[in-house]
Amino acid sequence: MLHLSSPAEAKEWCASQRRQNQTIGFVPTMGALHRGHLSLLNRARQENTTCCVSIFINPLQFEDGQDFDAYPRNLDTDLSLLADNGCDMVFEGTLEQFFPEIDPKDSIPLIPAGHFGKGLEEEFRPGHLDGVRTIVDRLFKVVGESKAYFGEKDFQQTLVVSDLARAIGYPEVIVCPTVREVSGLALSSRNSLLKAEQASEVTQIYQALLAAKKFWQQGERDPETLRCAMNDILEASTLVIEYAAIRDPENWSASPPYGHLTQAQALIAARMGSVRLIDNMRLDNETP
Repeated sequence: MLHLSSPAEAKEWCASQRRQNQTIGFVPTMGALHRGHLSLLNRARQENTTCCVSIFINPLQFEDGQDFDAYPRNLDTDLSLLADNGCDMVFEGTLEQFFPEIDPKDSIPLIPAGHFGKGLEEEFRPGHLDGVRTIVDRLFKVVGESKAYFGEKDFQQTLVVSDLARAIGYPEVIVCPTVREVSGLALSSRNSLLKAEQASEVTQIYQALLAAKKFWQQGERDPETLRCAMNDILEASTLVIEYAAIRDPENWSASPPYGHLTQAQALIAARMGSVRLIDNMRLDNETP
């Protein structure tokens, strides 16, 4: 596995692969890799002739400096996992390297997240999805024409980056199913920050999603009733709820939809101590 320390080197590597008629699968990450990331890498390997991964903890998407400092970091383990799982190239970088045209003394102008960044995450993490869109724009331009793989756990983020890809004309964004623990807890790099005694409580997020799913399967189509089904579970836990919401995934809106739904996405964000967790579930498909 090739390990490159700058976006410029990675850009040249990707260009050289295309000159050899190789197709590229790209998995952007912030490190602290887990089985969810590896599932994305595995799919990238299956669907392309070569694959690469980025590891960059993006300060532009953290509204809280302490949260940025606390984000788990284990580069050596990450590199070992990638090498063992068939990654061809991994690259890192600094803000200065990703934005060489910006004077280091100046702040980097953020690209607005756009329509799909409205509501939910915008309310509780203002500027977060702007920061995501800004760095992913640079990552896409480093890698170029490719297929880029994202996990559905960050559902609103997948809408924002898919919109970005449409705007610039590439890459093809592939959204992959959430990978879960046996308990149902969605895999996340932040899970490593949970204390042992918190592990059982955070599984209530998944149970709340299943409650909404059960109501849907029984014929419920009112978004407020579906939301209340989640709230009933969450409010009985020690989690601090930021939102438990229903949205039409095909017609994203900042505010809750009204009336009879034909498709629905249940989304939750909650905190356990200092750890923020998000999850979601499509309601109008087969039981996961």
